[in-house]
Amino acid sequence: MRDRKRPPAPDAAGTPEFPTRRAILGSALSLAGGVVAIGAGRGAAGQDAPAVVPPWTREQGAAITSPPYGLPSPFEKGVVRKPRTPPPVPTAASSGTPLQHLHGIITPNGLHYERHHAGVPAIDPDQHRLIVHGLVDRPLLFTMDDILRFPSVSRIHFLECSGNTPGWSGAKESWTAQETHGLLSCCEWTGVALSTLLDQVGGRPEARWILAEGADAAAMSRSVPIEKALDDAILAYAQNGERLRPEQGYPLRLVLPGYEGNMSIKWLRRLKLGDQPFQTREETSKYTDLMPDGRARQFTFVMEAKSVITFPSGGQALREPGFYEISGLAWSGHGSIRRVEISTDGGRSWREAQLQDPILPKCLTRFRLPWTWDGGPAVLQSRATDDTGYVQPQRAALIEARGLNSGYHFNGIQSWRVQPGGAVSNVV
Repeated sequence: MRDRKRPPAPDAAGTPEFPTRRAILGSALSLAGGVVAIGAGRGAAGQDAPAVVPPWTREQGAAITSPPYGLPSPFEKGVVRKPRTPPPVPTAASSGTPLQHLHGIITPNGLHYERHHAGVPAIDPDQHRLIVHGLVDRPLLFTMDDILRFPSVSRIHFLECSGNTPGWSGAKESWTAQETHGLLSCCEWTGVALSTLLDQVGGRPEARWILAEGADAAAMSRSVPIEKALDDAILAYAQNGERLRPEQGYPLRLVLPGYEGNMSIKWLRRLKLGDQPFQTREETSKYTDLMPDGRARQFTFVMEAKSVITFPSGGQALREPGFYEISGLAWSGHGSIRRVEISTDGGRSWREAQLQDPILPKCLTRFRLPWTWDGGPAVLQSRATDDTGYVQPQRAALIEARGLNSGYHFNGIQSWRVQPGGAVSNVV
């Protein structure tokens, strides 16, 4: 039994036990001449955070020094983005969101997945410009101040890299949900409807496509159908209530809800209207889907219905047989999620899960299902259906239709194996 007369000591792993009342009072007395801090933790982008004041000292009337930007608890220091694969070149990088550690549907800004092709530019918003030209009546150059003066919109949407979930070639048994599905995040995006800016420049009737170009060293560029631009495209300057992070396109990015993530051009500097696609590098040699007959599908924009169980999932463990709640995320670029079914026997039988509010179009939806584990082996799967009636397919069905060389747009059903001892791993 712990000696309640002394402040608690860290355990073997360095984690302090919860303080006793006597320890709290002792800490309050020691604060009379200053502020006591505890160990460093994780910052918003995964770096070591400065020491922070224990929350229990706030009740003692002592002076408190809070960091100017709030930080996670040091006990959450393992919840960070992680690179999935070594970058092909030093300036390119990608890191995944730790889906298995998150709650609800919103991704914190510091954990939103990253994917960039040529580094992250440092852009002064006062010097940044967006030009809109091409098949327009009035070519215009906008400053950030100009854009901020337009009426704003705020909507919650997911963003997913089309290379998320490398299911065509298989995956490692040790992979977690962060490694299989982590190039996926969901945020509230705030900015100006692209249709508002197009009204200002007066798009001509023959304009059917828009070239969107970024200010990074790769000049990342994609062709966007005019119908999408006029529907729900956003010129976003804020994410989850604050201005965009540099790796998310500060000071301005395009957000195309439901489309593959590379089309939501970051560091947006140019929009050019034309009468046909612009056939950029990123839609010819890249981001096309190679089919078994040697041809390639092009302009496969929409991310189709998909889901993943985040608990229990790879790298986690069930402590003992008994009650658990299976939980996960489902989404569709075509609209809203209508139903999610869960199997605990590898797809032989299915039960319908509960969808947790809010259920929004082109947005992550959280699902839940009560489950009593009997201690034996189990294979957990989830299957999403969207409001168009599209049902998430099995991996075998995708391979039969598209072969193994596609590379992008894998949305097959994910399987997690639960061992009799409780360990959970990816099914290869």
